[in-house]
Amino acid sequence: MKIIIVGCGKTGKAVLSSMAQEGHDIVAVDPSPEVIDEVTNRWDVMGVCGSGADCDVLTEAQAGEADMIVCATRSDEVNMLACFFAGRMGTKHTVCRVRDLEYTEHSLGFLKRELGLSMTINPERMAAQELFNILKTPSAAKIETFARDNLELVEIPLREGSELAGRKLSELTAIYKTKVLVCAVRRGQEVVIPDGSFVLQSGDRIAITAVPAEIGRFLRKVGVVQKRAHDVMIVGGGQMAYYLAKRLLASGSSVKIIEKNENGAKDLCDALPAAVVIHGDGARRETLMEEGLEKQDALVAMGGIDEENILVSILAAGLGVPKVITKINRSYMADVADRLGLESVVTPQNIVSDALVQYARALQNSMGSNVETLYKVMDGKAEALEFNVRENPRVTGVPLKEMKLKSNILLAAIIRDRRTIIPGGDDVILPGDKVVVISAGNRLQDLADIVG
Repeated sequence: MKIIIVGCGKTGKAVLSSMAQEGHDIVAVDPSPEVIDEVTNRWDVMGVCGSGADCDVLTEAQAGEADMIVCATRSDEVNMLACFFAGRMGTKHTVCRVRDLEYTEHSLGFLKRELGLSMTINPERMAAQELFNILKTPSAAKIETFARDNLELVEIPLREGSELAGRKLSELTAIYKTKVLVCAVRRGQEVVIPDGSFVLQSGDRIAITAVPAEIGRFLRKVGVVQKRAHDVMIVGGGQMAYYLAKRLLASGSSVKIIEKNENGAKDLCDALPAAVVIHGDGARRETLMEEGLEKQDALVAMGGIDEENILVSILAAGLGVPKVITKINRSYMADVADRLGLESVVTPQNIVSDALVQYARALQNSMGSNVETLYKVMDGKAEALEFNVRENPRVTGVPLKEMKLKSNILLAAIIRDRRTIIPGGDDVILPGDKVVVISAGNRLQDLADIVG
């Protein structure tokens, strides 16, 4: 596909990197010559220097021939204009980043209709949703959902002394009497799709899939369930803090926000009267201790400086705060956080780029693709994909034990009439099913791609 990316900040670069890895034909647009030089030297993309809201710039970027444009500048209005102009010039699909809190769901719906937008994205809102999902199940480092919440994928670190350490995967169902599937394991920097003979070790990070009730039952039986986070401290204000706090308050949690900027603290205080908002420097140990950090169920470090977020998270973990989540702005810092033992790291621009990779693959339906949902898991080293199944003699009606899957591919679940099946060798895939596949090192466009 031919894709134009307008605005090459953190989000734009993350999207550009993901789309380039997907093999798409990319044109990057940015008003900064230095930024254009950087992205064209780093990735095999064409660069156009100028404003995405300038029709001449869009013409140079070949908007009339583009399959998709992603507008991710800092200005919502520039993004809207660029999408509108590109759409009128012939771009087939327009994706617009809209971040301003003044744009409600209703107004966004109106803008999508009137401007012909295919999709609007809000990195802060999307990241807040992921943070909320993790806080609902604090034992998990990451949670993804499939098939309208009928199936969950949960990533769990196995700490020293874990009940699961030393267990062979083929033994788990008999021992714990739950229908869960360990579908991926990260050991060190390597991610493997394991078979039944695989033996778990302390220090592993495992991904399990099952219906939500079964996952909860399994986590209780292996002794890693923590209570839902009720008292939550958020360090760093801004839009993401607003979206997260709003969700937490609505779910009955108590929220305390520490914001360094005085005006930002006042805005949050006005917008979230049920929250406790503190004007102070959350990167200072004294401030955190005064506000009772050690008594919190969870801490979310989401300031604007990655290094401070990491240090605050390490402090909270050292004080025994049960759940610590760290927001990272620069992707390479996520590796630093991981090596320092921080288990839950969220990078907003990566969440957006994953969503757009999913969207781009879904647009290729005319070429046989039927991807409905796509998540990067295990720190981006594997993918979890949900496919809508169409008739295909290579995969439908064939017992799974007779299907020769490619290496590092696992069929994690079949969803049939809202019933989730953890598949065995005698199960078959039928047209109309939804199928969840875990893949490491394979880029899947179609369900038939799983067969060797």
